[in-house]
Amino acid sequence: MTNLPIRHPRARRRLLAAALLAAALSAPVPVLATGAAGDPPRHALPPAATSATGSYLAGRFAQQHDDWAAAAQFMGHALAADPEDVALLRRTHMLKLGGGDLDTAVTLAGRLAERQVTDQIALTLLIGDHLKQGRADAARELAARMPRDGLARYVAPLADAWLAAAAGRTDDALAALQPLGSAAGFAALYDLHAALVLDLGGKADAAAEHYARVAAAEPPLRVVQIAGNFYERTGRRDEARALYTRFADAAADATMIEPALKALDDGATPAALVGDPTQGLAEALFDLGSALHHEGAAETALLFGRIALHLRPDLALARLMIGDIMDDRGHHAAALDEYATLEDSPVIGWPVRMRMAEALAGLKRHDEAIARYTALAAERPSRLDPLVRLGDLYRSMKRYDDAVDAYTRALERAGTPALERHWPIHYARAMAYDQTGRWPLAEADLEAALTLRPDEPYLLNYLGYTWVDKGINLERARKMIERAVELRPKDGYIIDSLGWALYRMGEYEEAVVQLERAVELRPVDPTINDHLGDAYWQVGRSAEARFQWQRALRTAESDEERETIRAKLDKGLPARRAAQAEPR
Repeated sequence: MTNLPIRHPRARRRLLAAALLAAALSAPVPVLATGAAGDPPRHALPPAATSATGSYLAGRFAQQHDDWAAAAQFMGHALAADPEDVALLRRTHMLKLGGGDLDTAVTLAGRLAERQVTDQIALTLLIGDHLKQGRADAARELAARMPRDGLARYVAPLADAWLAAAAGRTDDALAALQPLGSAAGFAALYDLHAALVLDLGGKADAAAEHYARVAAAEPPLRVVQIAGNFYERTGRRDEARALYTRFADAAADATMIEPALKALDDGATPAALVGDPTQGLAEALFDLGSALHHEGAAETALLFGRIALHLRPDLALARLMIGDIMDDRGHHAAALDEYATLEDSPVIGWPVRMRMAEALAGLKRHDEAIARYTALAAERPSRLDPLVRLGDLYRSMKRYDDAVDAYTRALERAGTPALERHWPIHYARAMAYDQTGRWPLAEADLEAALTLRPDEPYLLNYLGYTWVDKGINLERARKMIERAVELRPKDGYIIDSLGWALYRMGEYEEAVVQLERAVELRPVDPTINDHLGDAYWQVGRSAEARFQWQRALRTAESDEERETIRAKLDKGLPARRAAQAEPR
């Protein structure tokens, strides 16, 4: 029930992410395909056993199925046969970088640079690698070749700034950052890196002004860590405490700031979190990647995250972002590998362990996931989220009694009075009760949830539809569903509920109108097609009714549903008799 706030404050983050997304879409960067969910099976045929053309085709196939590791292997074999093919070189480089093979990615990026190929990602990787290895002059030569369009509009100022800082030219570094300061949505990023540059250059008072601006709104965890660290190092301990406390009060998960508050109480002066230009550039690339990830440009975000980790392997939030990208794409095993390195972190260990349990559930390793959720619930007896996630897992496994028990324990922890944010727990428990035939208890939970969240469309729809299907409270149910339609006018399921309510109340002509709308929005849903068939039958459109029932039969999910539909196809419906349907 909690999300890790690691990115920019909400309004500024949206502007930054939107600008970066537009740049990513316009940049000449090959976008890597995403494919089917789940960790796809590795392709069994080794690259060496195929021809160059076969390897290329196999690599494209693997890439289309989101298997980057296999795609990189096959493309590497094809590239070995045709090393001068620039397009193949760029694609292989991207795949190697995205898959985490940084040594090969650096080598391939160097080959692109030797051919004077202006590849923004390859140049970014090489600039960072040269800086990390102490080859600042070589890094500056490459930075001069960086274009100023696409994503490079934002990468180039940051790279130039940190290269100037590496040469001790603080004023030049600030001047390099200036384009970000005047770009819409980039004020926070500009202030953060101006503060870091000034801080590293020994200009604490000037740095403090920029830190104060970037920390003034709703700073994410990393900004709070960096600014608080500066305040502690420069004797501004009260400002550090105020910043940490404000974050704890506003954060969905205050556990992440507890180590900073404890260290502050211990009184020791910490080392700088960003202690050199290489680390500064790593922070910059993580910031850009995080904003892109927030806007759904996961592949490009992954590439920036990989480069950031190459420059700074201890940048935990970058690794967390990579794990999240893998998990979002269904690569749960790869996500677990990333998360496993972070689970003992005193700052983000708790949310990481929660993610690990989710990834295990995604891999169908249910016993391990249950054990983790149970241990997490015991570790922090005041937390609701492990019990809620445990209930969700049990419900997905159709272990509804166990789900009810988990949700009940979560609500017991929530205590009284009930708060609005707890309505989803009542809703989830209601669904579990309903699946076990305990409708009065489900109904009570739905009513409780609606008391907390009166205008939640899914609650209105669920309770209203179920009443309609049971033939009770029809007038109230109709009003509830009509309100849900007002709130979600393009939701086919909710519009279907309204059509079904009208049908059950005998208003067949109007039911047809609403159910036709629902089918337009959800054309392959068997229940909606079945409902429309029933409505057509009642208004005398029997041929159309049979057509809809045939559509419903093709996609029906259970034998019981198919049997019911076949009976209607065989005999039709008695006049003014509603079909039976399971509530959703």
